[in-house]
Amino acid sequence: MSEGSRGGLGDEPFTYRKTKSGNIFISWRGQQVMILKGAKAKSFSAKLARMNPADQQLALAKITGNFKRGNER
Repeated sequence: MSEGSRGGLGDEPFTYRKTKSGNIFISWRGQQVMILKGAKAKSFSAKLARMNPADQQLALAKITGNFKRGNER
């Protein structure tokens, strides 16, 4: 079974938006789950810029951690 068929990262569930102030808003399936600010946002932004889309999805999944606790729909 492929990762995409299990609802994994193959369908690119994570998106991010960088603001002029340097903050990064991370969303999962359209729901905002995290905001990165300051030095952490700056270093993560530089890291994302060097990655291909598949690696970006993995990095976004890792940085958000285990945000799901069973009550998401």
